[in-house]
Amino acid sequence: MSSDLNELTINYEEEGVLLVKELDKEILSKGAWTTILFRYQNWDKGKGEYGKDMYTIRRYQKREGEYFPKSKFNISSTEQAQKIVTALLKWITSEKE
Repeated sequence: MSSDLNELTINYEEEGVLLVKELDKEILSKGAWTTILFRYQNWDKGKGEYGKDMYTIRRYQKREGEYFPKSKFNISSTEQAQKIVTALLKWITSEKE
């Protein structure tokens, strides 16, 4: 693991092939418990190219100066991501009224 929050990544390589390619990340919260939203693509061996954009939310716990993965939620599609955004916007907007 890493002691630097900015070095946390979901890039994953096997036998010289980057199977999970991180495209972007947003740090949603910092502290003893850190939450990061990642945008990524998986390598499609059959097609020889990366697939569609995907999203995951990861939680890390910092212990003894190191970040350890604790939980994750994979957003299964762009459609599901849009539904999450729509629901959150609705709730946030109704709180302001």
